[in-house]
Amino acid sequence: MLCEYLEIGKIVSTHGLHGEVRVQPWCDSPEVFKRFDKLYLDEQGSRYVEILNSRVHGNLVLVKIKSIDTVEEAVKFKDQVLYVNRNDFDLKEGQYFVKDLIGCRVLDFDTGKHLGEICDVSYTVGANDVWHIKRDGKEYLIPVIDDVVISVDIPEQIVKIRPLKGIFDDEN
Repeated sequence: MLCEYLEIGKIVSTHGLHGEVRVQPWCDSPEVFKRFDKLYLDEQGSRYVEILNSRVHGNLVLVKIKSIDTVEEAVKFKDQVLYVNRNDFDLKEGQYFVKDLIGCRVLDFDTGKHLGEICDVSYTVGANDVWHIKRDGKEYLIPVIDDVVISVDIPEQIVKIRPLKGIFDDEN
């Protein structure tokens, strides 16, 4: 079952005297934060804050929350994880939430052989993402490129790949 609310970042400190907070983004880009006028304070979506504005500040995002107008009010939110509703995203084909990829079984497209499970995703600047595949205590790095990733079925939690030569060569 897919989680409806996904972590998007964490409030790490306050900024200035008028209640702004500094958010460490946990998404592809700090620019993503500019899209949202509501962020949730729990993974059930039962509590939320309204966002008046946000702007990128280096690798952080400065966020102004409605009704938070002082440093004293803002500091109460330090270390608060922020969530978004997955339905507020419009993912393009071939885009996935990392949370949905973690735990997916990875199969060899040609042989059906089980190659492991996705345990992490690394982002590379200016290049493709890399999936970390764990099996039998070992970790293998798989480039997320069209020649390798053949199909992704999130509801079934199955990813089919055509591994590049040498990635799994330690097998007998």
